Amino acid sequence: MVNLSKVFAEKGLEVDMVLAKAEGPYLSEVPATVRVIDLKASRVLFALPALVRYLRRERPSALLSTLDHANIIAIWARKLALSPCRLVVRIAANISQSAKNAPTARGRLIPYLVRKYYPWVDAIVAVSQGIADDLVGTMGLPKERICVIYNPVVTPELFEKARELLDHPWFAPGQPPVVLSVGRLVKQKDYPTLIRAFAMVRAQCPARLMILGEGEERPKLEALIRELGLQNDVSLPGFVDNPYTYMAKAAVFVLSSAWEGLPNALIEAMAVGTPVIATDCPSGPREILEDGKWGRLVPVGDVLAVAESICYFLTAPNLPYVSKRAKDFGIEQVAENYLKLLIDNT
Repeated sequence: MVNLSKVFAEKGLEVDMVLAKAEGPYLSEVPATVRVIDLKASRVLFALPALVRYLRRERPSALLSTLDHANIIAIWARKLALSPCRLVVRIAANISQSAKNAPTARGRLIPYLVRKYYPWVDAIVAVSQGIADDLVGTMGLPKERICVIYNPVVTPELFEKARELLDHPWFAPGQPPVVLSVGRLVKQKDYPTLIRAFAMVRAQCPARLMILGEGEERPKLEALIRELGLQNDVSLPGFVDNPYTYMAKAAVFVLSSAWEGLPNALIEAMAVGTPVIATDCPSGPREILEDGKWGRLVPVGDVLAVAESICYFLTAPNLPYVSKRAKDFGIEQVAENYLKLLIDNT
């Protein structure tokens, strides 16, 4: 959303970034040309009254919402505000899979809310064909209202950050190769599979594993690392401001997720030329890798397959030219596709 807002503003549009609560690591990346609207809500649900007031006061031509809970609030707010603005909602994850694995009743309620309220919107953006198929097949939404638009992942800023110096001893000359993954430390990412696979790799050759990100699974992952005796070779540094310089210098990038929408980190690693391995999870990796043309696809939860693929890339003399495929996720084309939905159809 930050990337889209930058391009929209550069094209001369007045852009507001409306947030339930204006906080988080990406807030500093919102350009000065984009106005940040802080609804000051402790939870997305509590932002509803303030969003209604915003729509009545500002009367925007179009509203783009993302993430399931926020999408529902946006739909309700437009209805209550009697706003004529065009409403487009973006679906970033496989809803049926997310609901099945949701830890709370609120999360499991999402499919019901999607079926009931998403027909009220003007257009639905699915970030992958797999998500679009899920919306039609399991949510019963009309196919003609759904448009597949990939995430605007590849930007000039990505390449600038990838070229920055990385002052970390693991990436110094002569050190063992680093296997990298990037994402929140949550159940969805299935890092236990990756850590167990790395233990098999480490038994065969010198290597290190680094997982960038933070989340509630950290204690479990740290316990598993200790159990496998990998404390010296596996690092969980937490969230970092610039993961791209790590990606550019890693020997291989691994996405071990149980489910996804369209994994940005996989595309970003490809953009900087790093070989990639991804689980064939619903949904996104198979589309991104075009059935394995640009990297290894492995079954979800298959420790041996992940380990074998890592060993392959650590020793392979010829690697796929992955940055060529990543160009299909460039910011300019994606932004144009969004503008067609938001403005051209008003």
